[in-house]
Amino acid sequence: MSNASLPAASHADLSPQGFARFCHYITQELGIKMSDAKRPLLQSRLQRRLRALGLHTLEEYQEHIFRSASGEEERVHFIDAITTNKTDFFREPAHFEYLTRTALPGLEATRRPATPETPWHLKLWCAGCSSGEEPYTLTMVLSEFARSRPGFDFSLLATDISTRMLEHAQLGIYTEERVAPIPPTLRTRYLLRSKDPGRTQVRVVPDLRQRVSFRRLNFMDATYAVPERFEVIFFRNVLIYFDKPRQQDVVRKLCRHLIPGGYLFVGHSESLAGLDLPLIAQAPAIYRRRP
Repeated sequence: MSNASLPAASHADLSPQGFARFCHYITQELGIKMSDAKRPLLQSRLQRRLRALGLHTLEEYQEHIFRSASGEEERVHFIDAITTNKTDFFREPAHFEYLTRTALPGLEATRRPATPETPWHLKLWCAGCSSGEEPYTLTMVLSEFARSRPGFDFSLLATDISTRMLEHAQLGIYTEERVAPIPPTLRTRYLLRSKDPGRTQVRVVPDLRQRVSFRRLNFMDATYAVPERFEVIFFRNVLIYFDKPRQQDVVRKLCRHLIPGGYLFVGHSESLAGLDLPLIAQAPAIYRRRP
């Protein structure tokens, strides 16, 4: 997410008291702690909301979202404005190699019916999907796996707290620069190019888009409105925003939706060490739920 430039007028500055009020709400709602160093960043990201609402100061904006009748609707826009969304296609590729070489064959051996041709449906959850690059990477990887597995099928749930990111992800439209990490063979197979040679955008093919269900979800909710249980959950590069108690609480709730023997993938910069969880480490940033 790019940051808007700060206006020259000092009346849009964020006071220490105003920053503390926002931080309290962000921690309570999202579980994210913000240091004082983040005050200019937060101030910068809220300028667009001031312009959209015709407000002049961030104090007015606080009164609007916390006290006005329309504040609940604006809080959704506030969360969209302040959340960071950093993602790429085929980010941390070792995870996708492990998924297809180890996790899926292992699950197939224990979950698939005895007859090879009998359909086997894999359910996967991409928790924290941002603008869609990760869930669409997974649909490509799983589609490739299916090419050599008669009867294998899959569906994917993708969730995020940002409605703006979910709308972007559902469209499945990306620039040529964004899809550069996708191997050429997969770009040819799973991306559609515009008939207009002047356009530099591509779109994920309908078959892959239809396999993904997008839904808004806040990890701070007491329970997750997700009825399914999954064989695989990708929850990568989200834990870094939480303190240890919240990390344990969130992952425990995720585990309720992971089958015994199912796999949880976290980011390579993240660790579950020291947390009391029903998980066994399998490889760097890869865990399996205890049977």
